[in-house]
Amino acid sequence: MQFGTFYPLQIPRPWDEGSEVEAYRNALAQVELCDRLGFSHAWAMEHHFLEEYSHSSAPEIFLAACSQITRQIRLGHGVVLMPSGYNHPARVAEKLAALDVISNGRVEWGTGEGSSAMELEGFNIALASKRTQWEESVIECARMLALDPYPGFQGTSFTMPCRNVVPKPLQKPHPPLWLACSNRESIKRAARLGMGAMTFAFVDPDDAREWVDDYYRIIKEECVPIGGAVNANIMMVTGLSVHNDPAEAVRRGGDGFNFFNYALHHFYAFGSYKPGRTDLWKEYEAAREKIPMAGPERGIGSPSDLRKYLRRFEAAGVDQIAFIPQCGRVTHEHVCESLMLFASAVMPEFRDRHEAREKQKATELAPFLDAALERKQRTDPLKDEEIPAVAALGRRITEQGRISKASQA
Repeated sequence: MQFGTFYPLQIPRPWDEGSEVEAYRNALAQVELCDRLGFSHAWAMEHHFLEEYSHSSAPEIFLAACSQITRQIRLGHGVVLMPSGYNHPARVAEKLAALDVISNGRVEWGTGEGSSAMELEGFNIALASKRTQWEESVIECARMLALDPYPGFQGTSFTMPCRNVVPKPLQKPHPPLWLACSNRESIKRAARLGMGAMTFAFVDPDDAREWVDDYYRIIKEECVPIGGAVNANIMMVTGLSVHNDPAEAVRRGGDGFNFFNYALHHFYAFGSYKPGRTDLWKEYEAAREKIPMAGPERGIGSPSDLRKYLRRFEAAGVDQIAFIPQCGRVTHEHVCESLMLFASAVMPEFRDRHEAREKQKATELAPFLDAALERKQRTDPLKDEEIPAVAALGRRITEQGRISKASQA
């Protein structure tokens, strides 16, 4: 099993003018540390207008900065909001490819629809259309990354003529595709589409076994890839606070992860928010006594606690755990201490088993992945004579002038 870190860039109130600068600098320093410690992935969210919960509105900028201070760690979008109302598919393709080039092929392409009213309504995206927008954008963005040239598209959510989208990614045909999953049905959907499943459901290890079994059964029997390759992996997101004294681990990180959960549910389930004025941390403090403190079942405890907890997910077949160490008001110092202790006292035994497990998994899945790709309908690339020529505006104006003069003669 592999281990990554996940960055929402949380900044609870009260703020001052240096709060966002400090949060970004600390997160970059943590990713650089994770690279040196041997963590496999660093993931960055994309959210808009969700104050305190996530100030990560331009993750491609954050990940580009990470690419220049790291050498091995993979850089994940967790996730790109793919409905075209948020991001035009061609712009997503361009940014993914550029990041893949400058990172030497280390990008992971997580995707999602977005389901907060703050974001959907902020970009005038109708709830009823977001699934269609997501699907069209993911399919076409994958084609833009792979085809030379892209033949164009006329859909319900966006239309684009034939163009060659550049640069092209280093990873062929495109970076590994993931889907944000909030329940068991969305994990099944990820499998049907040949996408890695990023689950934010914080499942119990016993439940995870059934979810994993469902996912890999569907990969083998029903998968028709939405992109040009299959990414058969399950990743689970949880908290992280590690200390040799488990009570100290809870004291340092329990409150932070609880705030992450509270803020998540505020924006997606029960809250009402006045932009620029609602104090989410104050609301959390008022509700804190009613919320059970997070413990080992949320990645918070001693190294021994975490080893026991994570072995159960490894046994269930989970491929990666992505920790959220930077959440709430957890200090940068405590985050770094947790990362270092985890890397030295917990990670080695799992790393030792990972390579052998990956080889066995690749051998087992190979014929099923080949069959999945055979089921995918493919369109032939355009022939040279089918590629339209696009006249420059100046040329068009000149030719139109000639036509106009000729008609007046």
